[in-house]
Amino acid sequence: MRPAKYARVERERRFLLESPPAPASVTATRVITDRYLPGTRLRLRRSERRDGGEPELKLTQKIPAARPGAVQGLITTVYLSPAEHDLFASLPAALLTKTRLSVPPLGVDVFGGPLAGLVLAEAEFESDEAALAFVPPAWCAAEVTEDVRFTGGSLVAVSREVLAGWLGEYGIRLG
Repeated sequence: MRPAKYARVERERRFLLESPPAPASVTATRVITDRYLPGTRLRLRRSERRDGGEPELKLTQKIPAARPGAVQGLITTVYLSPAEHDLFASLPAALLTKTRLSVPPLGVDVFGGPLAGLVLAEAEFESDEAALAFVPPAWCAAEVTEDVRFTGGSLVAVSREVLAGWLGEYGIRLG
């Protein structure tokens, strides 16, 4: 997969955690609301820092890769003004909320709503070699990079009961 003029290759590895990391290891916290526009590959995101500041508003298109491994596909992101975000937010969408904890080199997502209890960590990479060389911390319970069920586009549509079954396959109980 090669980057296009406006898209870049997205390389990431995802891991399930049994619980959030220790607060002392968190360097930043963001509250994220994702709106997945039905029938598209588009996600509208509002990301707000817990310590204040202007929210980050963006529209992202993800085109999945047709190969296994850390290359997730192509990603294109457009940063939006509040008025532009509000316009897209008026469209029908499936909602996903989470709190992202920065625990370098990982971003750890603690989900809310019907997915409360799900904790996913991800690491992003600039090269295939870096992705392959990455050794996750011992507190990562299971790698789910190649399990498409643990992508935002899938999670936004799953019931709590189904999620509990998925986690059970990895030996994790939904709290």
